[in-house]
Amino acid sequence: MLTDIQIAQNCKMLHIGKIAEKLGISGEDIEYYGNYKAKLSEGLWNKVKNNNDGKLVLVTAINPTPAGEGKTTTTVGLGQAMAKIGKNAVIALREPSLGPVMGIKGGAAGGGYAQVVPMEDINLHFTGDMHAITAANNLLSAAIDNHLQQGNTLNIDSRQIVWKRCMDMNDRALRNVIVGLGGKMNGIPREDGFNITVASEIMAILCLASDITDLKKRLGRIIIGYNYDGQPVTARDLKVDGAMTLLLKDAIKPNLVQTLEGTPAIMHGGPFANIAHGCNSVTATKLALKLADYVITEAGFGADLGAEKFFDIKCRFAGLKPAAVVLVATIRALKYNGGIKKENLKAENIPALSLGFANAEKHIENLRQFGVPVLVAINHFDTDTDAEIQLVRDRCTALGVRVAFSDVFLRGGDGGEELAEKLVELTDTAEANFAPIYDDALPIKEKIKAIVTKIYGGNTAIYTATAEKSIAKIEEMGLDKMPICMAKTQYSLSDNPALLGRPTGFDVTVREVRVSAGAGFIVALTGDIMTMPGLPKAPAAEKIDIDQNGVITGLF
Repeated sequence: MLTDIQIAQNCKMLHIGKIAEKLGISGEDIEYYGNYKAKLSEGLWNKVKNNNDGKLVLVTAINPTPAGEGKTTTTVGLGQAMAKIGKNAVIALREPSLGPVMGIKGGAAGGGYAQVVPMEDINLHFTGDMHAITAANNLLSAAIDNHLQQGNTLNIDSRQIVWKRCMDMNDRALRNVIVGLGGKMNGIPREDGFNITVASEIMAILCLASDITDLKKRLGRIIIGYNYDGQPVTARDLKVDGAMTLLLKDAIKPNLVQTLEGTPAIMHGGPFANIAHGCNSVTATKLALKLADYVITEAGFGADLGAEKFFDIKCRFAGLKPAAVVLVATIRALKYNGGIKKENLKAENIPALSLGFANAEKHIENLRQFGVPVLVAINHFDTDTDAEIQLVRDRCTALGVRVAFSDVFLRGGDGGEELAEKLVELTDTAEANFAPIYDDALPIKEKIKAIVTKIYGGNTAIYTATAEKSIAKIEEMGLDKMPICMAKTQYSLSDNPALLGRPTGFDVTVREVRVSAGAGFIVALTGDIMTMPGLPKAPAAEKIDIDQNGVITGLF
């Protein structure tokens, strides 16, 4: 079979203006980035805001494994399949980060015959949104150090600066750095560090802002640190919120691209789900709902991370009411959760599959807690045996949940018709009564406990002294009445990546708590989650190349 990039390079893409026409968007509301990418204008919203909303469908997954679940591939393929059965659908996705593209995880444009194109552009610099976020983040960092150098009239305590620089690349050497070395003219020496761009609060702010005015307000609320009296200092205090907004004036506009089969796709924003809230932008999703009858979107990693944050953070803030959720799994990933090593997953193993299905079962239970109908999508592989397929069907039937098998990787939209038809049937017949699982007015520890017990299946949360101190500070500032963004390993329902399947009897340790006042949530860090990942021993970058004719190879 051809590689992903070969399939994408063989695609005869439509001019992006033709894709816009499918959504009823006129040329005056498109800002072209070449022939196959475009920004959607700010004025478009005012033209469509009175349209009826389409049905919002979230695609999520079981806990990710080395075997792969194909969540984005399923999302893209489902969008293509909806068109195949005559439905007006648009896909709403996140943008990839260069860190994973050059590292180990890969891109975020789907795979096989269910991809968003132009995949090379999307997985590299795209329309420059990541760079704009990086620039805005680092302008604030520069302003902080300049303020210290120029007299520090705000009395910022350099030991209590919490804002970090960022870059969109995995670079573990930058996690902790010293800045201001080299003498008096080079600044005030202090400890600092870097986050990856997708972990920057500015990424979260861009994805949760309703418009450019709201964006500026949120940027101004960013807490960069504290003064010598222990009071918070904000970006607005440093008078750079306006300039930061200016740097993001184009980045706030959603991007329009297409799938291999010409289905419209709106890609915008890209926060990670294990260290951020893992959803594409509110502006992109709300716009998509006005442009199509069905909006197929996704949230990062497993349902315990991306889906929980989609419901408890994004839907809460944006007033979104999802009509259904699709839970993606593979038989081989379920067997991995049943204790089978990656190299042995192709062999039939009914006992391991039965044991590993408990992971899917817990996610189904979790999703139902939000009052949203669930459809299980099994991303099909040729190694799946009839007996294994029947076991999955039987277990889903016993749970009262519908299941469909998808083959979009090999067959594109044609391979997702069963999934699309069952999704339409589900949204037509099952009522959604969406509600978050906790009240954001609850104390911080009560909100964290709700996530740990209801979603992860743990006993309770325990806190380090650092976390306790941070919670007290957040409560003192009156910023505790916000939703929680849990930073946790994606590989397990617990905070221990080695606990696969459906672990029980565990506690979750919260080692640090941070307030993201601009984004509007509180981040609780567990385990060894790093906000600046590192490259693996053999990074993907070693295989990526471009020849004298501009042909790219090695990009998946």
